[in-house]
Amino acid sequence: MLFEVWAPNARDRVTLELNGSAHPLDRDAEREGWWTGVVPAEDGDRYGFSLDGGHLLPDPRSRRQPDGPDGLSAVVDHSAYVWRNESPRLRLRSSVLYELHLGTFTPEGTLDAAAARLGELAGLGVTHVELMPLCPFPGVRGWGYDGVAPWAVHEPYGGPEALKRFVDTAHGLGMGVVLDVVHNHLGPDGNHLPFFGPYFTETHHTPWGAAVNLDAPGSDEVRAYFRGSALAWLRDYRIDGLRLDAVHALADTRALTFLEELSAAVDELAKEQGRPHFLIAESDLADPRTTTPRALGGIGIHAQWNDDFHHSLHTALTGESQGYYADFARAPMAALAKTLTHVFFHDGTYSAFRGRRHGRPVDRERTPAHRFLGYAQTHDQIGNRALGDRLSDSLSPGLLACAATLVLTGPSVPMLFMGEEWGATTPWQYFTDHTDPELAEAVRRGRRREFAEHGWDENEVPDPQEPATRDRSVLDRAERGRDPHKRLLAWYRLLIALRRTLPDLTDPDLAGVKVAFDEEARWLVFRRGILRVGVNLGKEPALIPLGSNGRDQVLAEWEPVGTPAVDGVLRLPGESAVVLTDG
Repeated sequence: MLFEVWAPNARDRVTLELNGSAHPLDRDAEREGWWTGVVPAEDGDRYGFSLDGGHLLPDPRSRRQPDGPDGLSAVVDHSAYVWRNESPRLRLRSSVLYELHLGTFTPEGTLDAAAARLGELAGLGVTHVELMPLCPFPGVRGWGYDGVAPWAVHEPYGGPEALKRFVDTAHGLGMGVVLDVVHNHLGPDGNHLPFFGPYFTETHHTPWGAAVNLDAPGSDEVRAYFRGSALAWLRDYRIDGLRLDAVHALADTRALTFLEELSAAVDELAKEQGRPHFLIAESDLADPRTTTPRALGGIGIHAQWNDDFHHSLHTALTGESQGYYADFARAPMAALAKTLTHVFFHDGTYSAFRGRRHGRPVDRERTPAHRFLGYAQTHDQIGNRALGDRLSDSLSPGLLACAATLVLTGPSVPMLFMGEEWGATTPWQYFTDHTDPELAEAVRRGRRREFAEHGWDENEVPDPQEPATRDRSVLDRAERGRDPHKRLLAWYRLLIALRRTLPDLTDPDLAGVKVAFDEEARWLVFRRGILRVGVNLGKEPALIPLGSNGRDQVLAEWEPVGTPAVDGVLRLPGESAVVLTDG
């Protein structure tokens, strides 16, 4: 077996230790900084690298860390797994995504336990499961964004074989799998990359310290490292797409950016394998160039999360106006209307939260709607609240139904956060399992201090390190069998079925979306083809002038509405939603 490692920091020698035996590696004459050697090895064999006689380190490209990030690596023979199912070859335009955290989706918190529940999601109509990060991190519990081994699978989740079984099961049910990957930083504990080479640079500083080296000396190999890890998920595990965490935090001044290189490589792999792959970016830039094709001068990411839609919807539903919600809360129904038709609320407009103008307009005539994802809740928007409270903690079932309606019938690709389909009452809180006591205490104090500055009693903020914080965040599926959860679940299922069967609901034409609203009465209606969708966020019934011919048919109604009057006015009950079609 070929063992190789990029270790330009090694001065004289690199030694492979495999199953307790030492094997010196040779410098690669054609690749600067690389060391290689061929040594017999089998699946599961433990190994590590020593630089210049130093302590043993795990492989930067380790496919498995059985004992965690600080332990030895293990050989993984990807060819040993016998795949049972092919990818369903789904495309984003007609997709419904479901964001899922493995550690809290089931009490067991494993890939195999989650795989056993995938039939529920297939029955709901979900097309893609979006997994939060799976890379190894110290401890057992965590969100996954502190991963330190970008090529491996967190062992407590089940390791590499369990991920293959999960993907195989999803494909057998006709669903794709999207994986959240983090390229903008590594976790603060268990990161051994700096021992090997310039994986990080002081040229740029980020909220996590020195930036990942994407543009300083040595960055060619660093780019190849992260690009290779991304392609490995798609190739070795048959993942269908990747969600790229916080791409706005990638410090990259090179003419050809890392994201463009990655996009081109993913498109090439898709062509090679004959099945679609896609990238979904999380970006705070409100810049349509992120998803503009490379041939048109863009970066070429296939889609991106649209937080502007979330923020406008959240403020319209809750009335919250703190922090970044302030910009949207001035006229939330207008903000919601703008994001439904123009995607970004901030498209060159002034942001009081930022104290400057922000964003760039989307060309609605040329940009398909499926370049953007719309959602009412995500792990960020729930878990980064002091108590991890969901919308269901403060909203009526009717308002939850309105939120679902706007997400699932709107022009963007819809994404749900696990449990929202039945209005789960379990919180989703911030939890960690740092093994370094000093780091654990720093995180605990930092989180409590952050929310104390916003008026919270420090004693009310959950301790991230307490196992109970994770346990409180585990879904309670028993809720699904009783109202109002049962009724809300049926509503989600109906809306997803409509999206699957009505072509107008997957029409990519952004310019064709027409919206009317009343800020004071808190109702909004939009048209897509022959369909009209209305929501009334107010408590009182609303009279909505549809201007229809009086022959509209009701396809879905949260509360009984009947058909519009002869004069085309629809009476929509308070905190309710309806989907209509022209007769």
